[in-house]
Amino acid sequence: MGKLKNFTDKVWYGTGAIGLDLSYGMFNGRLSKYMTNVLGLSPTFMLGLTAVARIWDGVNDPMMGSIVDNTYTKFGKYRPWVVLGSLLNAVVLFFLFFNPGFAQNSLPLYIYAAVLYVLWGMTNTAADIPYWSMVPSFTTDPKERSILATIARTFSGFGQGVVLIGSPLLLNALGTLNAEGNYDWTQKGYTVTAAACAVGLVCFSLLSMSKVRETVVTKPKEKFSFRKIFEVFRRNDQLRVFILFALLSNAGFYTTSGVQDYFFEAVAGNAKQSAFSLFGTVGSILGLAFIPIMMKFTSRRRTYQASLLLALFGYAGMALTGNLMSGTMGLNLFFLLASIGTASMFVSQTVFLADIVDYGEVKLGDRNESVTFAMKGFLQKMAYTIQTVILFAALGISGFDPIKNRVGAGVTYAPAVQTAIKLVFYAVPPVCILLSLIVFSTRFKLHGKYMESITEQVTAAREARIAAAEKEKEAAEG
Repeated sequence: MGKLKNFTDKVWYGTGAIGLDLSYGMFNGRLSKYMTNVLGLSPTFMLGLTAVARIWDGVNDPMMGSIVDNTYTKFGKYRPWVVLGSLLNAVVLFFLFFNPGFAQNSLPLYIYAAVLYVLWGMTNTAADIPYWSMVPSFTTDPKERSILATIARTFSGFGQGVVLIGSPLLLNALGTLNAEGNYDWTQKGYTVTAAACAVGLVCFSLLSMSKVRETVVTKPKEKFSFRKIFEVFRRNDQLRVFILFALLSNAGFYTTSGVQDYFFEAVAGNAKQSAFSLFGTVGSILGLAFIPIMMKFTSRRRTYQASLLLALFGYAGMALTGNLMSGTMGLNLFFLLASIGTASMFVSQTVFLADIVDYGEVKLGDRNESVTFAMKGFLQKMAYTIQTVILFAALGISGFDPIKNRVGAGVTYAPAVQTAIKLVFYAVPPVCILLSLIVFSTRFKLHGKYMESITEQVTAAREARIAAAEKEKEAAEG
């Protein structure tokens, strides 16, 4: 695959991330509360469902990555999967937030929700893995990768920002006002919101892939096998280290977005949620400027550590001000700082994965781009699982029952449940970020002169492959 020719090409590529994160934003940010408070599904069921789905993802995600790596069509190996996966994911997303008429808390509803939950993960994988796998294929230049990853993450953050800010407004508009002056979100509101996100997913994916071209397509060396996948994980030690520190930091971030629907309804009042999300979105945008500014003065390693420290400071400040102050302005400001740190953290993680692909090529003799980038989507789902397990375990232990506590279209939260929600919201993110910082600082070695040497070797091999492809083309035409 050739380098993207200009900045406009990079922007066209980045637009695809908007649609992917419209879908993921609905799944991660809105699904938990929808399933308990609207469908009436029990927290215990959600615990079991997420565990089963992640076990399957552990097989499905790397399998999908290997299938993409071994795809060879005249349209390329990435673009067909991005388009097909997006179309399927959009359909599943809509039906995930649509109840065809099953009675609340009934067995058919449990089966329906479980099947669609697993299907969403599979179809998301089919689009997400090939999309992000394109990054190391475009260029081996670290600066170019940073620019490309930053642009893609900018659009990704925009997609999530639209969901975080816009969906509460739409859900409030289509909801019902309760006695406390808060809005109870209804089935109709969730379905309309999911439909809008599904349409956006398809449109942005088609737009992006129609503008991006795969100019060098490498024929697969061997067919898919689980043995190859396990061999990549076994021999690529830096991939294993990445999985650990990225999983911890992602879990911290996704805990905030996963529990905030409950937090604002039970503790702070859901009228204040859009303002909180707006601060987070502004922080995500500012965070994309954090890396280029820091990189002028220090290394990528130090920049990433600074990102984690800023996120840690922001989350710690949220816990302090949230417990000591009655208003939410202090909470919003510290969330702004945490979002700056996490946004720059995600950009660096995308570049680290591209570096791991290069490291794997030098160490294993094969790039395994999509198998490696399968970890990005899998880590997102695992991070979602961690926060879901913690959240629903806390709700279950504190005695939350969405059926018994139902009042009209909403539910009430006992003091013990409110305390459990606050504990998850305030304590889990900073602990996860701190642990991630320790693992990264002590175990990840792809930086400095060692990484420069790997880049030089990969660049030389890439140029040789392009030259060979051109000669083969000339010979065929002659």
